[in-house]
Amino acid sequence: MKKSAVLLLFFFLFSLSFAETVKLKDGTFISGSIVSQSEHTINMNTSYGPVVLSQRDVEAVLPDQHRIFLKGGTQLVGVILDLDEFNMVLQTDQGVVNIDMPQIVSVEVYDYDQTQTAQQAVAAQQARQQQQAAEAAVAAAGAQAAAPGTVSAAGGLTFDADIEKVFDVKKPEIVNGQVQTVQEISAAEIRARRAQMSDEEAFLSGANKASNEETAIVKTAEAARSGKLEQIKKAEAKRAKRPKDSASNRYFAITVGAQMNDLKLDNTDKPGFAGTDPYDVGGTGVRAEATFLWRVKSSNLWLGPALAIANISNASFEDKDPAIQEANDSAQAAGRPLPYPLDSDLSVHTSGQAIDLLLKANYYFNPDDLFSFYLTASGGYRMLSLNYRGVIQSHTIDGNGFVGAVGAGVETHFDDLMLGLEVQEFFTPHSGAFKDSSVANLVASVKFSWKF
Repeated sequence: MKKSAVLLLFFFLFSLSFAETVKLKDGTFISGSIVSQSEHTINMNTSYGPVVLSQRDVEAVLPDQHRIFLKGGTQLVGVILDLDEFNMVLQTDQGVVNIDMPQIVSVEVYDYDQTQTAQQAVAAQQARQQQQAAEAAVAAAGAQAAAPGTVSAAGGLTFDADIEKVFDVKKPEIVNGQVQTVQEISAAEIRARRAQMSDEEAFLSGANKASNEETAIVKTAEAARSGKLEQIKKAEAKRAKRPKDSASNRYFAITVGAQMNDLKLDNTDKPGFAGTDPYDVGGTGVRAEATFLWRVKSSNLWLGPALAIANISNASFEDKDPAIQEANDSAQAAGRPLPYPLDSDLSVHTSGQAIDLLLKANYYFNPDDLFSFYLTASGGYRMLSLNYRGVIQSHTIDGNGFVGAVGAGVETHFDDLMLGLEVQEFFTPHSGAFKDSSVANLVASVKFSWKF
């Protein structure tokens, strides 16, 4: 068993703070941490500051005692001898008890020093209610104080045998040193019971803790019972390491992806192409974009410019320019070799690029989660240029115009770097030689981004 890992798990589950308690011969209890001790003195750090005690005044150094809340409302008080993520070994008045960790709702450290006053008040209240049996109660308390193995507190109660009188403990069923499975109790039932406690009982049971701490303990216990505690701990640790979105006001991203260009070229204005159908000169090209955004006030909306460049892949079709045949006929009549033989490449080749100047906006729904989803929209101007390389003539065909886009994406954190996927639909109304092209084009990209 790895003690350090087990104690760390136990601290996370139940938020315990351990300290030593020293009982003096005059009945005083002093709680703190023992720094050092010798044959004559004990040096302690307490909430009141450093304290030096004489060994002659010390009756005993008491072990830490804990109060264990189990499912069903049962409770145990004793000294923890050993524990791991599956089992706790507790020394109680009934002997050594093994408790399955999924049965535990919460654990509280028993503070002798702070609890002494509350116990006196409870004992006094019991004494007033039992005035007729006062002498018998005093005799019984004296007998218990004399019994070996118990520590008496002011007010006539013992910390072990009579702790049930203070806490109104529901005794669990123990068979062969093992706590038996008990009825489930909800957090609402626990709060209802605590609302009916007296001030002293509420103090002893820890009901004065903040409700958010209580909720955290209950959720942690539920996670332990479901066997998902380790996964939750790892997820929380990763979440704590991630930069908070609210701490960033600037955003830079580089996206690389594929752009589907559905471009149709109307070539009917050129000699030899009259009456032909539009030619497909598009295809899938590579697109790269750089984006720089600023947060709009303290919202989840980011706004800024973007620059994108996409290539238009190579395409080809038969060159029907009549000048090709005319050049061949002239060379044949003059007895010269044909400049454009039939077995040569007599095709038109096209390629090009599109440059987008955009104003872009991203809206994030859950920016601090591991996977952050967002919507994106942009608008701007596209400069499209197609290189037309015919057998005889070559030139450039431009198709500039306004462009808009909508899309969605998701990003996840890797320390300061965010990796994401983004899908956008671009809308561009074409004219001129590209008037038969599709208005919509899909773009899918991988994104690398930073918030700072």
